[in-house]
Amino acid sequence: MRRFLFFILLSPALAYAQRPVLGQPQAKPAGKPQTEKPASVAPAPALTLAEAIRLGLENNFGVRISREDERVAGNNVTRGNAGQLPSVNGNFSRTFSQNNVRQESSARPEPSIANNAQSNFLNANVAATWTIFDGMGMFIAYDRLKTLEQSQRQLTRATVEETVADISEAYYAVVREFGKIKSIEEALKIGQARIDLTQARVNVGVAAKVEVLTARVDYNADRSLLIQQQEALARAKINLNTLMGRTPRQDFQPSDSIVVATTLQREAITQGIAQANPRLQQARLGTDIATFDRRLVRASRFPQVGLTTGYGLTRNVNGAAFFGSQLVTNTGRTYGLNYGVVASIPIFDGFNRNRLEQNARIAEEQSQLRLGQTQLQLEAEAEQAYAQYRNRLQLLELEETNILLARENVAIALERYRLGLLTPLALREAQRSQLNAEVRLLDIRFQAKQAEIILRRVSGGLVQQGS
Repeated sequence: MRRFLFFILLSPALAYAQRPVLGQPQAKPAGKPQTEKPASVAPAPALTLAEAIRLGLENNFGVRISREDERVAGNNVTRGNAGQLPSVNGNFSRTFSQNNVRQESSARPEPSIANNAQSNFLNANVAATWTIFDGMGMFIAYDRLKTLEQSQRQLTRATVEETVADISEAYYAVVREFGKIKSIEEALKIGQARIDLTQARVNVGVAAKVEVLTARVDYNADRSLLIQQQEALARAKINLNTLMGRTPRQDFQPSDSIVVATTLQREAITQGIAQANPRLQQARLGTDIATFDRRLVRASRFPQVGLTTGYGLTRNVNGAAFFGSQLVTNTGRTYGLNYGVVASIPIFDGFNRNRLEQNARIAEEQSQLRLGQTQLQLEAEAEQAYAQYRNRLQLLELEETNILLARENVAIALERYRLGLLTPLALREAQRSQLNAEVRLLDIRFQAKQAEIILRRVSGGLVQQGS
C-alpha cells in the first residue's frame, strides 16, 4: 500500500520530466519530407534527377559506345561505299637487275659473254574502272546503307532511353533508402524514450529491471537494422554513380522526391508503343534490311558491265644485248592511252546463288518473326507494368492514410506507456507497426514510380526525339 501511494505522489513529477521527449501526442502527425537528410548520414552535395540524367548521358559508357556506332553507320552511307562511283588507281614499279650472260650462235665460232650486265625496268600507269550496270545492285546497296544508319539511330535512342530509365530508377532507389533510414531513426527515438521511461519506473521501484533490459535489446535490434540499411544506401549510391559514369565512392544527397503521375492511360501507351518505341522501330527496319539483302542476291544474277580506261608508260633498259659479237644497251619505251568495256555474265557457279537467295528469303522471314516477337514482348511488358501501376496507385492511397494512423497510434501508445496504462510488449508492437507502415509506403511509392518509368519507356515518351 505504501509503495502504491509513493508511486501516485511521484507520477506527476515523472510525467513532467519526460514531457520534452513526447511533445504533444494529441496533435495529428504530419507527413515527413522525402528528401530530408537522415541524422546518421554524413552531409553531401545535393544531386537532382535532371543532373543525374545529364551526367549519365554524357559519361555512361553504353551510351557513348552506341553513339560512336551511330557515327560509323553514318560514315558508311556514301555512294562510293555502295559501288556507284568509279575507282582510280595509280601504279608505279621500278626494278633493277645485274646478270651474267653467255650467248652462243652458229654464225659465230666464239660465244658472246657479258658479266655484270645491268638492266632496269620502269612501269607507271593510271587506271580507272567504273561499273555502270550490275542489276541495280549498287542502288539497292545504297538504300541498305541508309536503312542501316536509321536502324543504328534507333538503337542509340533505345540505349539512351533505357539508360535514362535505369538512372531514374537508381535515383529513386537512393531516395527510398534515405527514407528507410529516417524511419529507423524515428523508431530509435521511440526506443530511447521507452528506455528512459522504463529506467525511471525502475528507479522508483514500480518496474522490474528485466523491462529495461528488454527495451535495450529492442533498441539494439533497431540499431542493427539501421546499420544494415546504411549498407543498402551505400549500394544504391554505388549503382547510381556507376550508371552516371562517376567514381563509385563519390557521395551525394538526392534532392528530388518520388512523385508518381496518376494520369497514364492504357490506350495512349499502346499507341506510343506502335508509333514511337525505338526497339519496335529497329525491328521494322530490320525487315527492310533483310529485304535489301535478298534483292542484292537477286541482282547478282544479272550481267555486270563496266568501263575501263588508263594511261601508262613502260620503259625497258637492257644492258645485256648483243649486236653481233659486240655488247650493246637496248632501250625500249611504250606509252599511251587505253580504254574499253568490261562485261561479265554469271553462267554457272555451282548453284551457290540459289542457295544464297534461299537463305536470304529465310532471313527475311526471320526478321518478320523477330518483329512480331518484339511487339508481343513490348505489349506484355506494358501490360505487366500497367497492372503494377494501377495496383500500386491504390495501395499508395491506402498506405498514405495508414501511415498517419500508425504515427498517431505510436504517439498515443507512448503516452499511455508513460502513464503506466500500456505494457512494454504493446508499445513495441505499435512501434513495429509504424516502422513496417513506413517501409511499406516507401516500397509502394517506389514500385509505382518504377512502373511509371517502364510505361513511359516502352511508349517512347521517356526521352523526346532530338534531345
